[in-house]
Amino acid sequence: MGRNRKGAAGRTGPEPEQATGGWPSLPTDIVGLVTDLLPDVTDYITFRAVCSGWRASTLAPSPRDLCDPRFRPHGWVALCDGDAVRPDDAGDIVMFHTRTARRLRVPLPVLRGYRIVGMSDGLLVLLRKRTTVVRVLHPFTRASVYFPSLATVYHQEVKDMESLRDMKAAVCSSRTSAMAVVVWFPWRCVVVAAEAGSSQWEVLHRMPVRNTLLFRGRLYATRLCSDEIVQLYPPRQAPLDNVIARLPIAKLFWRFVDTVHLVESAGQMLLIVRRVVTQESPSEPQLLAFTIYSVDFGDNNGGHPELTRVTSLGDRALFLTMYDGCLSVSARDLPSLGSNSIYFSTRFFSVQVGSLAAGHWCRSEELAAQCQIHDGEKRIRSSVRPFTIANHLLTFCHPNKWTKGLMFHEYHSIPKSFRKLRKKISKMSRLPIPLIRRSKNAPH
Repeated sequence: MGRNRKGAAGRTGPEPEQATGGWPSLPTDIVGLVTDLLPDVTDYITFRAVCSGWRASTLAPSPRDLCDPRFRPHGWVALCDGDAVRPDDAGDIVMFHTRTARRLRVPLPVLRGYRIVGMSDGLLVLLRKRTTVVRVLHPFTRASVYFPSLATVYHQEVKDMESLRDMKAAVCSSRTSAMAVVVWFPWRCVVVAAEAGSSQWEVLHRMPVRNTLLFRGRLYATRLCSDEIVQLYPPRQAPLDNVIARLPIAKLFWRFVDTVHLVESAGQMLLIVRRVVTQESPSEPQLLAFTIYSVDFGDNNGGHPELTRVTSLGDRALFLTMYDGCLSVSARDLPSLGSNSIYFSTRFFSVQVGSLAAGHWCRSEELAAQCQIHDGEKRIRSSVRPFTIANHLLTFCHPNKWTKGLMFHEYHSIPKSFRKLRKKISKMSRLPIPLIRRSKNAPH
């Protein structure tokens, strides 16, 4: 007979004692200290999944966590697959962390039946297609908070299907409860808001909104063809007090060509004025001037900030858009980007970058010329992949593109010859508007 092997089958004698203690048996107070040091909500979710002891010692994500800034998915943006499929129809979304370059494809079957109308501080703002009910969704915990239907607002204030399809929304810190949603519509001068738990939307402003910024729970905006910065939410008591600042170079500002942008950069609000400089010869390349100010909300200025000139962005790279939100990231975190630079688009060029190393004067460089899939009339090449980080981030700043599954540098404009794509977009963008329900005691 052969020798008995050492192991479970031939072992005799008492079983060895199981190891006790270790990481799973950390005291509850130590577990709490560890979770306080976790840099991101995804790390918190992973921490809770390690063992039942850690899970029992920590709070499970719930809808109330949406109101807690510690559980917000800060620094996360959405990436576009570039396949002309909406994330809400696909039932998933690709999330990208701008500080760690971490990429996660998150399955979200709850997106089906909704339209993504905003992404604010990592939270998704959804519009229910059948009822126009608004829902705020945490993409990682799937916690949700619901808001009233927009049917009444549509029938009384908007009355335009295209404006409803391209509506924008942001999640703010409310005045009385913990959360509010602010909604505005392109081509309609109306801004509405609703707090969590409210039964109807309130009209806050009647003004055209161009570029918005969520900063410290408040929503600010620039106005179309204006040199004013306004506070959209929470609104101030007197309407004129909502204008918190004006451009100090108003005399040099050409309202129909120059643009004003707001962006949060390294915890600071920046105001960027982009001016088009007239060249002596039409054949010379376009010259742009960027004037940058920091917006300082001091305690001694009555709520009206002071503007201080900024001559350098350091390691930051800014992504500017004409009518949507802007973005600031660190080139040290994403080395393929240029530091002290601004990425933007114009009417004729989808992706341009300018360096501020030589001051505020900036000669732009076209980045997407070799990736252009059409010449404005017909297709000239297939999609060039992989997409660059710059293309992804500029696409994220144009929600009317990435929410349709379209990369901005490819579909900066959609030629008429792309009939199938145009038909698909039109079909998938349809929203049935429910009628306003009257109570039984309401007059007919």
